[in-house]
Amino acid sequence: MAAINVEPTDQACGAYVTGVDLSQPLSPDEVSEIRAAWLEHHVLAFPNQKLDGDQLERFSRQFGELAEDPFFNPIPGRKYIAAVKREAEDTNPIFAEYWHSDWSFMPSPPSGTVLYSLDIPPHGGDTHFSNQHLSYESMPDDMRARFEGLQAIHSPAKGYSLKGAYGDTSKNGAMDIRPSAEAEHMRHTHPVAPKHPETGRQGFLSGISYIVGFEGLSDDEAMPLIKELNRWQSREEFMYVHKWEKDMLVMWDNRSVIHKATGGFEGYRRELHRVTVY
Repeated sequence: MAAINVEPTDQACGAYVTGVDLSQPLSPDEVSEIRAAWLEHHVLAFPNQKLDGDQLERFSRQFGELAEDPFFNPIPGRKYIAAVKREAEDTNPIFAEYWHSDWSFMPSPPSGTVLYSLDIPPHGGDTHFSNQHLSYESMPDDMRARFEGLQAIHSPAKGYSLKGAYGDTSKNGAMDIRPSAEAEHMRHTHPVAPKHPETGRQGFLSGISYIVGFEGLSDDEAMPLIKELNRWQSREEFMYVHKWEKDMLVMWDNRSVIHKATGGFEGYRRELHRVTVY
């Protein structure tokens, strides 16, 4: 069996993993090795992987329980795979282009996301990640004191309510989003900088997409803090810019990084399949 090779990027997080065929079941030792690399580097990219739906779900299930997306219809014949897709002729805004941690608006946010690329344009479409352990630990003491102990209020309303960015499904292009009236009132509170349940490191959970306030603060008090946190989380020294290739699987830790999509591939088709892991 070939040895798994983990090559860190020269950025704030992320590593490329080779020497393993994800279309085959992993051994317990391989799962342990990949999980250790995941916790250390937060974002893992596996190039040159040929996966069908069964294989994608099987790989993901080796790292946790799979969950149904609350606001996406799954691809046909699947329960846990959603398509992040844009046709060449689509003109709607780029999906998920603001900092967030996936599903942080849930009562218990997921541990990770697995994204597999099927169709990648020749340029653009990078995914930006920001290391939130590094973000928290690098924050000046006087600034951190303003956030210490706060409980952040997370909500999907800005995106997935009927009044949200994706509420009018006729304007979502190829994205098969399922907005709901319930999203308008959906609120869950989490510590703004919880400890990672596996490593114990503290870091900011999610970003401006889903943090809508802080418990005990008025909107007028909370909004400047949300904007200040967003500016800090966006600093280049915390970032890893991931460039996609066809047949690449990327898994990231929602408990330690936030991410956002970018455009720059107008006129080209792009499709990736997403699985969420608890």
